Amino acid sequence: MTEPGTILIVGASLAGAKAAEALRDEGYGGRVLLVGDEPERPYERPPLSKGYLGGSDERASVYVHPPGFYEERDIELRTGTTVTAIDPGARTAALGDGETVRWDRLLLATGAEPRRLPLPGADLDGVLLLRTLADSDRLREVIAAGGRLVVVGAGWIGCEAAAAARSGGMEVTLLEQAQVPLERVLGPEVGGIYLDLHREHGVEYVAGARLEAIEGDGRAERVRLADGRSIDCAAVVLGVGVAPRTALAEAAGLAVENGVLVDATLESSAPGVFAAGDVANADHPFYGRRVRVEHWANALNQGLCAARNMLGRGERYERLPYFYSDQYDAGMEYSGLAEGDARVVMRGDRAARELVIFWLDPEDRPLAGMNLNVWDVNAAVQELIRSRRPLDPARLADPGVPLDRL
Repeated sequence: MTEPGTILIVGASLAGAKAAEALRDEGYGGRVLLVGDEPERPYERPPLSKGYLGGSDERASVYVHPPGFYEERDIELRTGTTVTAIDPGARTAALGDGETVRWDRLLLATGAEPRRLPLPGADLDGVLLLRTLADSDRLREVIAAGGRLVVVGAGWIGCEAAAAARSGGMEVTLLEQAQVPLERVLGPEVGGIYLDLHREHGVEYVAGARLEAIEGDGRAERVRLADGRSIDCAAVVLGVGVAPRTALAEAAGLAVENGVLVDATLESSAPGVFAAGDVANADHPFYGRRVRVEHWANALNQGLCAARNMLGRGERYERLPYFYSDQYDAGMEYSGLAEGDARVVMRGDRAARELVIFWLDPEDRPLAGMNLNVWDVNAAVQELIRSRRPLDPARLADPGVPLDRL
């Protein structure tokens, strides 16, 4: 696309905001319309369960761009506005206020939405999700008021919410079906590190938990488990995962399967329609298969890549998945993708939680790596993953062998 026209970005998210920024940086002179259904200008989600939730980050720090950025770049930002339908054939979009927008290129950056549990009492006041800035504000108020918080689900959101609440003085019970937190992502051995971390900070972890109901007179006052146990609480946080927001794409006839299916350039089955961020299930050249990633770095970098490709650059998105987490005094970075049966190799001091951890395939090639309270090694970790070379597990576990010599 070389001539000025209209590029419509559906989703005033991190991916959408970075795409709009990149379009201007790349010299695009046409109309850029960025539409989001939330009342806020685009913001980043990690602080909502980390620094902002915990009170160490100011509200202004969560936004992708400062006030006035969009106006200065001639980016038409419409908050509190829904896109109700898109027509890839006619290249039009219907907005919730009845307006029809004609576009030349379209980016779907609609993200994901939290999964809800079909339980009695799940709609009571005090049953919270943690996805939006408004959600984080509500949970901050709960933490300030004190009492006991029950967190359902020990994935990243659940663990970070539990850590923020416990650090803020609440009593916390963490309910999870798996035996350790983060077992699905990190496996039982590394998940055990996080189990010890939370227990050392006073969190009650209930493994094998099955929630039957949330009870209370108008608001959440207790949760009832399948084993008959009842836990009194001031509030409940549901952190049981998210689902990609694909309704617009499905209704428009785009190929959808666990997200909007896109090629390596992030273009969908409909020419001129791209997707980026949590909603995009993309062909990944490094893995030779589709990958959908629900993390900050992916949203940021796919937004930039999609923008360039809407301008005809033909750039393939090849970055390795990357994410980070902060819980209490434990900070980590993770790169790559590991399968459930991967071999785990650790180097460093487990007792001090200063580790670099690798997941290896049966041929001892690194699939993923994680640094826990060890910094400035992520580039070396990614280089080892990209090399696809078998490594000597003994040398890999030896802190005396520099990573860049492996």
